[in-house]
Amino acid sequence: MDDDVLARVRRSLPKVSAAEARVAETILGDPTLVVDLAINDLAQLCRTSLSTVARYAQALGYSGYRELRVAVARAVTLEQAQQARFGLDTTAIDPDDGPAAIAAKLAAQEIDAIEKTALALDPLALDRVARAVVDARHIDLFGQAASSLTAQDLQLKLSRIGCSVSHSADPHLAVTTASLRTADDVAIAFSHGGETAETLRALEVARDAGALTVAVTSAPDSPLALAADVVLLTHAHESPFRMAAMSSRIAQLALVDVLFVRVVQHRGEPVAVSLQRTHDAVPTRRRT
Repeated sequence: MDDDVLARVRRSLPKVSAAEARVAETILGDPTLVVDLAINDLAQLCRTSLSTVARYAQALGYSGYRELRVAVARAVTLEQAQQARFGLDTTAIDPDDGPAAIAAKLAAQEIDAIEKTALALDPLALDRVARAVVDARHIDLFGQAASSLTAQDLQLKLSRIGCSVSHSADPHLAVTTASLRTADDVAIAFSHGGETAETLRALEVARDAGALTVAVTSAPDSPLALAADVVLLTHAHESPFRMAAMSSRIAQLALVDVLFVRVVQHRGEPVAVSLQRTHDAVPTRRRT
């Protein structure tokens, strides 16, 4: 929503107490509700104390709950403005929506997912992963279903600059390769909800083998996030009328692009040579 507050709230989740996490989840669950709540009302709703709410607001960098509430209100206004930009009252897709409404709502959802993922990005965490990828003997990528497509995208990108990288959508093969990892390797797992059993198992096996493990997920307190050494958060809200992963896939792909660019920056000049060689290796047909 705004350029800061909800991203701060999301980033704080893995680091705060259980009581503060309830405050954070309430804010993220319905920011419009918080705008109208006094501090004592929010504390009661979250089953915590006034001091906990005030302390959490200060931990986010605000002087107190009042300033936090103003920031949330501004975020709500920006969200409503974005919906108005597409002529929408809501971005939720309904079964009766026509092509124009579906296109407008998906555009709004996907723009929102990319912007919020960028705002929620932890630069230090991303740089740690990028440097680890540059130095890695091998990179394993794990993901099932739509998240497998994201893993394939990163595999293609990294292979073009000479990285030793692999991905298999077969969960048995993923676990097998994960078991062969060492402290010189990196394992990156993709899961929107962070609860896909096959992906979690592969990451745990890679972790136990000694690899640096990375979770790319929108759920900072999920099993996958808790199992990883580094968490890269995405942000996406899927429509209730959801036939496939949409916004979550876009958010993951956006994060992959950021990671890849950072890897290229750390690799330096030789990358340009690799990219040109791989481009030249693929024949193209041009009409004359």
